[in-house]
Amino acid sequence: MKTQLEQIRAQAAEELHAAADLKQVDDLRVRYLGKKGELTAILKQMGKLSAEERPVMGQLANEVRAAIEEKIAQRQQELKAAALEQQLITEKIDVTMPGVKPALGKQHPLSLVLDELKEIFLGMGFEVASGPEVEYDYYNFEALNIPKDHPARDTQDTFYINDNILLRTQTSPVQIRVMENKKPPVRMISPGRVYRSDAVDATHSPLFHQIEGLVVDKGITMADLKGTLEMFAKKLYGDDIKVRFRPHHFPFTEPSAEMDAMCFACHGEGCRLCKGEGWIEILGAGMVHPKVLQNCGIDPEEYSGFAFGIGLERIVMRRYNIDDLRLFYENDLRFLNQF
Repeated sequence: MKTQLEQIRAQAAEELHAAADLKQVDDLRVRYLGKKGELTAILKQMGKLSAEERPVMGQLANEVRAAIEEKIAQRQQELKAAALEQQLITEKIDVTMPGVKPALGKQHPLSLVLDELKEIFLGMGFEVASGPEVEYDYYNFEALNIPKDHPARDTQDTFYINDNILLRTQTSPVQIRVMENKKPPVRMISPGRVYRSDAVDATHSPLFHQIEGLVVDKGITMADLKGTLEMFAKKLYGDDIKVRFRPHHFPFTEPSAEMDAMCFACHGEGCRLCKGEGWIEILGAGMVHPKVLQNCGIDPEEYSGFAFGIGLERIVMRRYNIDDLRLFYENDLRFLNQF
């Protein structure tokens, strides 16, 4: 038995020294020290020894076990140190090398022009306000002087969530919220997404963007409205831009008008984009209806104001000579990389 124990110690030391990885070390541990290992098999024969031999062989077996455990721990430490050294070699970083710049994205054309519009109106003393896209019927319609039987409430035009909640069809509700919480003078714009059940074509989409504007103060007239919008058009397109105002009707303004820009594709001659008219509507505007002011707690006898709603997509189309609104939402990199 003594000879067997010495052989196990020597053999285990040799094999552990030759072990190439941690898995081999663990396999050797199980082979020699496990419940069915070689050392355990020898210890099971202790019962055959005499009373005088048992203590001697027991002590020797413990020494062999301790020697093998020490060799296992030593080899594990050596292999871990070697693995770490190899990792440091393969993963080393030369901090003196120049870094690789990440590829930067570009702003979407809608964002580019929206930022430009904000700067134009901020330069004219306007503030930027925002509001929820899921809106109450009151703010989207009733407070804007649009009664229950108005055609704009038809479910074919508006996405209703229930009878009282809908996806806003315009950013005008933000004007109501601002006037409810701020006394005149008011001078603000409210850009954002709006939703209408429109058929998709070159100039229409069920999701699009508007920039609503509002000015309320004493002595505001239609001349202030026209002057502001003409200044905005020149700042955006240049002094040679041609615009026109046409009488129109909006429930929340009186009098009302629409402002058109001459078609950039045909220069007024008529084409597919402008539907043969030579002009493209870019915004609606008018003097704030007295009932709208009253709904917000503002005395229409003391204050007046004007409001306008700009279609961002049509502004961008005119700005970059784009003839199809659908290009903005297709995410074609060949189109987007041009901006």
